[in-house]
Amino acid sequence: MQAKGASNWPSQPVLVDYLVVAGGAGGGFRTTGGGAGGGGAGGYLSGSSLSLTPATTYTVTVGAGGVSTSPGPGGSGGTSSFGSFVSSVGGGGGGTVFVAIGQDGGSGGGGAADPTNTGGTGTSGQGNNGGTTNSGIGRGSGGGGAGAAGAPATGTGGVGGVGLASSITGSSVYRAGGGGGGANNGAQVAGGNGGGGAGADLTLGVNAVAGTVNTGGGGGGGYNARAGGAGGSGVVIISAPQAAASTTGSPTVTTSGGNTIYTFNSSGSITF
Repeated sequence: MQAKGASNWPSQPVLVDYLVVAGGAGGGFRTTGGGAGGGGAGGYLSGSSLSLTPATTYTVTVGAGGVSTSPGPGGSGGTSSFGSFVSSVGGGGGGTVFVAIGQDGGSGGGGAADPTNTGGTGTSGQGNNGGTTNSGIGRGSGGGGAGAAGAPATGTGGVGGVGLASSITGSSVYRAGGGGGGANNGAQVAGGNGGGGAGADLTLGVNAVAGTVNTGGGGGGGYNARAGGAGGSGVVIISAPQAAASTTGSPTVTTSGGNTIYTFNSSGSITF
C-alpha cells in the first residue's frame, strides 16, 4: 500500500465556511416632489463545509456599492462571488420621481412618494422586498434588508430593513441592512441594522447617509434637493481549517476557533 506521505497520495479537499455579501444600492435622488426610497441591501449568502480542491485558485469578487445620481433611482449594487460556487446579487436602487417603483435586486429598493410607488423585489434566499409608499404620503419607504423587508412610508419615511448577523469571524456582526427613506420630519429615518444609511431630511437640511462600506448596506433616500446616499460595498469572508497557500487582493487575515479567516474587502483570489 502506498504510504500517505508519498508524493502521489491524493490531496484531501479543504472544507470552508463562507459569507458572500453583494454591494448595496444607492438611495433614490429626486429634485422635487417629496421623499425618495432607500436603497436595497446587497444579496447575502452564507454556508458551511464547501469543498475546495487543493492547489486550485478561486476568484473572489467584491461588488461595489451603487451610486445616487440626481435625478434618478439609486444605482444597483455590484455582484459579489466566490469561485463558481456562490454569487450574490447587488441591491436594488431606491425609487425617485418619474421612476417611483423601487428597483429589484438582492434586496429591493424602497418606493418613492408618487402614486406608483411599490418597493422592489428581493432575490429569494438572499434578501427582502423594499417598502411601499402609500399614495399621497410625501416620504420615501425603506430599502429591503437581508433579514427583513423595508418599512412602508406612512406618516413618516420608512425605516430600512434589518440585515443578518454572522459570527464567521468569531464575533457577531450585522451586515446587509436597507437604507432609510427620505423625509421631512426633523429627524432622519434610520437605515437597517447592518450598514443601512439614514434617509435625507428636508427640515434638518441634511443629505442621506451612505451605506457602510464592506457591509452591503443600502444608501438612504433623498428628499427634493437633499441628496440620496450611495450604497456600501460588499464583502467576501472565507473561514478555513488551514492557512491558504497564497492569496491576492490583500485580504485581512485573522484566526478564531482554530480556523484561519480571510476577509476580502476588495476583489482577489485564494489558493489552498
